[in-house]
Amino acid sequence: MGYDRLRPSEPGGSELPQLQQPPHEEPKAKSNKKKLVIVSVVALAMIIISVVCAGLVIGLREGGADPVGTQIRRKPTQSISRTCGKTRFPNLCVNSLLDFPGSLTANEQDLVHISFNMTLQHFSKALYTTTSISYVQMDPRVRSAYDDCLELLEDSIDALSRSLFSVVPSEDGNANNNNVKAGTNQDVMTWLSAALTNQDTCSEGFEGVSGAVKDQVAEKMKDLSELVSNCLSIFAASGGDDFAGVPIQNRRLLATDDDISGENIDDEHFPKWLGRKERELLNAPVSTIQADIIVSKDGNGTVKTITEAIKRAPEHSTRRIIIYVRAGRYEESNLKVGRKKINLMFIGDGKGKTVITGGKSVFDNMTTFHTAAFAATGTGFIARDMTFENWAGPAKHQAVALRIGADHAVVYRCNVIGYQDTLYTHSNRQFYRECDIYGTVDFIFGNAAVVLQNCTIYARKPMPLQKNTITAQNRKDPNQNTGISIHACRILPTQDLAAANGSFQTYLGRPWKLYSRTVFMLSYMSDHIHPRGWLEWNATFALDTLYYGEYMNYGPGAAVGQRVRWPGFRVITSEIEAGKFTVGQFIYGSAWLPSTGVAFLAGLQV
Repeated sequence: MGYDRLRPSEPGGSELPQLQQPPHEEPKAKSNKKKLVIVSVVALAMIIISVVCAGLVIGLREGGADPVGTQIRRKPTQSISRTCGKTRFPNLCVNSLLDFPGSLTANEQDLVHISFNMTLQHFSKALYTTTSISYVQMDPRVRSAYDDCLELLEDSIDALSRSLFSVVPSEDGNANNNNVKAGTNQDVMTWLSAALTNQDTCSEGFEGVSGAVKDQVAEKMKDLSELVSNCLSIFAASGGDDFAGVPIQNRRLLATDDDISGENIDDEHFPKWLGRKERELLNAPVSTIQADIIVSKDGNGTVKTITEAIKRAPEHSTRRIIIYVRAGRYEESNLKVGRKKINLMFIGDGKGKTVITGGKSVFDNMTTFHTAAFAATGTGFIARDMTFENWAGPAKHQAVALRIGADHAVVYRCNVIGYQDTLYTHSNRQFYRECDIYGTVDFIFGNAAVVLQNCTIYARKPMPLQKNTITAQNRKDPNQNTGISIHACRILPTQDLAAANGSFQTYLGRPWKLYSRTVFMLSYMSDHIHPRGWLEWNATFALDTLYYGEYMNYGPGAAVGQRVRWPGFRVITSEIEAGKFTVGQFIYGSAWLPSTGVAFLAGLQV
């Protein structure tokens, strides 16, 4: 999570390297010239598309155009006032809507579309203008943050475009312009939540540095987070809602029993996520699978490297592309399944046999986001039977083994091994089943809507005087439908930590952002878990706005008698409330999980 997460009170925090400004020009800028030109063109095209969408929205009502010749700032209509009154940033909402054509004659439903469209245009302009400083001399740390922002802006534009097309569908039910199926309300909430998380990650990347590039990027991206937050508020108030999850201030009613055991689960106890073909693929022996691409270090496959396999995979594939990675240790630079590489499935020969590894850390003058040994943002990403590892070690602090921002992502029977910041569940919807995850500080972190089920979570021996924290969830906005749900897992110490005989404290989590949300349910907890259970981030920060819950856990570390007494912590006693964080309700959407073949629990039953 970047330099911002090393507080003065955290042991080892003073060991961070001082940022330097090398005199030479960063060579990556020149090599990316062609790509950045293309990005600029794409951004400009998105602005044009947004304008076309504006025409569509304005046409929703007669007399949609504003009166001609009025240059003086006008007062908001009742519809604008009511709509913006539901947001966290009402003044920005009013001012931005008043500047948008058609807003003065729009009703409240039209303003939902207009707010999406207006926000998309702001993002498209920000991407277009941000690329204009790509050739400025930057040191590696600043370049890393800058590149993160470009990537995250592109991802956000894609998410906002799909959201806009989903709230203004065509008559045949397909999203306008791209022949993409319109998303559900929960899809839209997920994509908006991801766009907001992307902006947060961009800003975090520049923390700890200073200079003209940081200032220019901040200026070009001014108000973007607040605009997305307002879209979330407006859409939720219009009926979008979040996952109908447990409210912070009892804002929403709890669901009925029918919601837990009814329509979201099919007759095989699977939520309707994925098709039957993928379900079969996840359980089939490797020898029976017909792979599209075979990676083998000895040259007996289609390609020798995972990098080449990703390059060969088609973009925007409408079918599942299977990449079989034979046993071996693969250490390659910048392994990433990008946004356009959708429906990719990686199959290995087993935990500890097929190993994807890397050693990047923040000590290499890069952002936490950039350190991942493997990253995936393409929708429908699946990984099975392999290990993801970052070997940088505890002294290097933030060093990610696996980062996922892909929607509808599944990780099955995999090892994820590191120390600080091992598993970055960055954004969108994710599911982990029968995985072993190892780490020390904040080693499961991010702002996805993620369920880890039947996994084993190992706390490792940290550096002297450090405390272990299993989770650090960074939900920033109360309307984001995100959080970490750890269901039917085993929370254990590694042998070296157990041998330390309580010399190191291990906590279930700490709040990275204001509305941090994490639950542990029906899980075994060993005696290495501190009796208080949870750790403060910084004094009283977020203690009354977070949502931390424990439901029917067991084992010597699960006793709740000495747990923290924070306003946001609760021992869950209601099955209905706990059910909100199950697969069937927390990450249900678009019928995507059953087809993976992962055997999972849709409800609470173990």
